[in-house]
Amino acid sequence: MTYSEVANRLRVAGIENYDGEARMLIEHVCASSPLTDGEYESEALVLAVDKRCSGYPLQYILGKWWLARCEFFVDESCLIPRADTECVIEEAVKLLPPGARFADLCAGSGCIAISILDLRRDTEADAFELYPKTLELACRNAAHNHVESRFCGIAGDVNDECLLGLKKYSAIVSNPPYIRRDVVPTLAKDVHFEPVAALDGGIDGLDFYRAIVRNFAKNLDEGGAFIFEIGYDQAKDIEKIALDGGFSCRIKRDLGGNDRVAILTRRNCNC
Repeated sequence: MTYSEVANRLRVAGIENYDGEARMLIEHVCASSPLTDGEYESEALVLAVDKRCSGYPLQYILGKWWLARCEFFVDESCLIPRADTECVIEEAVKLLPPGARFADLCAGSGCIAISILDLRRDTEADAFELYPKTLELACRNAAHNHVESRFCGIAGDVNDECLLGLKKYSAIVSNPPYIRRDVVPTLAKDVHFEPVAALDGGIDGLDFYRAIVRNFAKNLDEGGAFIFEIGYDQAKDIEKIALDGGFSCRIKRDLGGNDRVAILTRRNCNC
C-alpha cells in the first residue's frame, strides 16, 4: 500500500484525521517515516488499516497514547486517555501543597496520577484500580515515565468504604465512570471497544461520585479537596452531591467551554 492509499481508505471510512492517522499507522507498523510516493509491502499494515476502518481505536492499534507530557501504554483493559482530562491534571498541579500525597481513584491507565507526578516532582500518589490487568498496566506506565518510586498501585473498589483505611491525602482525584447507562450504547463506534466498566456510571451517571464523597471525605486532610472529571451536563448534580456531603463545589470548564472539572472543598474551608 502507498501512503495515499492508506489515507484514502481511512477517509472513505469516515476517519476525520485520515492524513495524520495514515502517517502514524505507517510509522508504527513499518517503522518508517511515511513517503508520499512510497510503497509499503506489509501485510501487517493492511491488517492495521482494516482494523482502523472497522472503527477499532487508533490508540489500541498503536498500543500507546499521549497525555500532558507523558506517553502511556494502552490496551482494551483501560480507557483511552483524552485531552479533556488535562484539565483535571492542571487543577491538581495547582492545588496540591508542597510534598503532598494524593490518591487517584478508578486510576485506569494511571494517566492522571502519573501526569501529576511528572509535573510535580515533590508529590507522591496512591493509585487505586479494581481490575488487576488494568492496575498492572498503570504500574507499567509509572515505570515507563520514571515516577515508579513515587507511585503506589493498589487493588481496590471505590464502593468499599474501607478502601483507604485511615490514610489522609491532600487531594483525592478521580475520573470515574460517569456516562448514564442508557447513553453508553449510543456512544461513537470506537468507544464501544473501550471497557464498559470504565464508562457506565449507573442509571444517572453519578454512582461513583456519590460513593467517593460518601466513603472518603474522612480521608482528606484539613483543606484537602476532591478533584473530579465530570460530564458536560453534570455540574448541577455534582454541586448537589457536594452540598449533601458538606462540601462547596467549584466548576472549571475545558478548552471547548464545557463543564469538565469539579473541585470539592469543605464548606468551612477558605482554600
